[in-house]
Amino acid sequence: MQWRSLVLGLLLLRLGLQALLALLPALAPGLCLRRRFPFPFPPPAALGPPAAAAGPGSSHWGSLRRGGGAAGGDEYERRYSGAFPPQLRARLRDAARRMFVFGYDSYMRHAFPRDELDPLHCRGRGPDRHDPSNLNINDVLGNYSLTLIDALDTLAVMGNSSEFQKAVKLVIDTVSFDKDSTVQVFEATIRVLGSLLSAHIIITDTKQPFGDMTIKDYDNELLHMAHDLAVRLLPAFENTKTGIPYPRVNLKKGVPPDSNNETCTAGAGSLLVEFGILSRLLGDSTFEWVARRAVKALWSLRNNNTGLLGNVVNIQTGHWVGKQSGLGAGSDSFYEYLLKSYILFGEKEDLEMFNDAYRSIQNHLRRGREACNEGEGDPPLYVNVNMFTGQLMNTWIDSLQAFFPGLQVLIGDVEDAICLHAFYYAIWKRYGALPERYNWQLQAPDVPFYPLRPELVESTYLLYQATKNPFYLHVGMDILQSLEKYTKAKCGYATLHHVVEKTKEDRMESFFLSETCKYLYLLFDEENPLHKSGNKYMFTTEGHIVSVDERFRNSLWQDILPGEEDSAEKMKPNEFKAVNFSSNCNRVPDERRYLLPLKSNYMRQIDRMVGLI
Repeated sequence: MQWRSLVLGLLLLRLGLQALLALLPALAPGLCLRRRFPFPFPPPAALGPPAAAAGPGSSHWGSLRRGGGAAGGDEYERRYSGAFPPQLRARLRDAARRMFVFGYDSYMRHAFPRDELDPLHCRGRGPDRHDPSNLNINDVLGNYSLTLIDALDTLAVMGNSSEFQKAVKLVIDTVSFDKDSTVQVFEATIRVLGSLLSAHIIITDTKQPFGDMTIKDYDNELLHMAHDLAVRLLPAFENTKTGIPYPRVNLKKGVPPDSNNETCTAGAGSLLVEFGILSRLLGDSTFEWVARRAVKALWSLRNNNTGLLGNVVNIQTGHWVGKQSGLGAGSDSFYEYLLKSYILFGEKEDLEMFNDAYRSIQNHLRRGREACNEGEGDPPLYVNVNMFTGQLMNTWIDSLQAFFPGLQVLIGDVEDAICLHAFYYAIWKRYGALPERYNWQLQAPDVPFYPLRPELVESTYLLYQATKNPFYLHVGMDILQSLEKYTKAKCGYATLHHVVEKTKEDRMESFFLSETCKYLYLLFDEENPLHKSGNKYMFTTEGHIVSVDERFRNSLWQDILPGEEDSAEKMKPNEFKAVNFSSNCNRVPDERRYLLPLKSNYMRQIDRMVGLI
């Protein structure tokens, strides 16, 4: 009789806990409106059991992994919930470091001083001089050792002071921007300008949290190089009737005579963080002024009814050439930098623009049930719509949109971030990578290549920092294993030409070292000085770390924009904390730390939605 009473008691306790969990309030701030997909997905109750396979590839850390799972529950609970063994975490941290080192060393051995590494043929790659129209290459590669520059702060984050110092000296001694190279203003800004500024801030930090990263006899050379590059980018902002910059500029000659008058919203409106940092370090308002003017010009062109912006605009007429409003390519970092500019500089106007934009996104782009973790209906998803009507334009989303859960974490909308992240993770589980475009109606890739993008890893890292839920360590492990299994090449890591066939392309983009490897490493390195030093950091859209401190919230000028001096009201320190610190936002409750962040029936629904089961 005693064992029967014990079983009955345990059953009642479990039922009570389930009822309690059902009453936990959703953490989203209430901006979401209930929307439905135009094409229905199966309701959670109709879905069968989860797939037996845990994703692409079997885990060679399996013996450690199984030790942390739950003894009971369904497949999802057994696989993901419970503590994550610290020895497994340390091995994954070391594996992420080895991944970076292999890619970095291969670049230095086979490609430097050229811009990128061709990992299949073990050689370097620079601009395509024979075909100026090859924008996929020429927009990014400027003949300035791009990969080395882009990787500088990753070396510091991993504590490799000797290689960081060596790399900085190489950049100072060998890199020049006096080149006959026509590059995209956006790419040169986020990859090169941003990295130079980040490394300069690390070198001159009196606290030196990552170890001794100082450079003997350093005389602000990286800051001077950043200034030189930015001056060469300034012609893009001239002779434009709207203030929106030309998309490309020749570093030696200025804007090409045959330059395109059309640019994307993200490309023109995501320059403010790097240009603003440069202005405030130099005490010269010019750079922040032109970048902020471009943001304001784009903002003024949003639709009055929907509040949405398109994705391609004519810089002379202000006419929207691309009317698609979404969160992926062409739009993504515009929204990201509205919020991050506020975090860094404290201009309330930036936060007001972001809040208005986020409200419009929730009203018109979000589909699915209102709450992520409760209720019935389709799983939440953000789709591409017409900026003027809010009507669906297509049934695909792209991999760049996987950054958005991380942005939602920064504003405290953690619950909604959990759902969107789960959707992208389900796609990753199906293919072992994220296709560049995925058609959620057809449950298949529209554009099947994967260039080692970091966005899903970035959101995984930020969600872990917000929730401390071991689920996200499992996600990171899956990503790390997939990269090792499918993208590792003879001399680095290669773009996947086709995520289904797993064929490779001979290219390793610089953001693999500056972002993908960095976020993976930080996910598993709990004791990293970035987490423990007491310093406050923000990541740029290229993953470069920037310290958040008073010097960037104090400008030496008043002419932010002519005639608008009084409107540029500063935030107070306590207001900043409410936006940027997880301890002050609506976090997932501690009692859910070792539970699934998304209930297993909803996870199963999303897996069915992408054709995984």
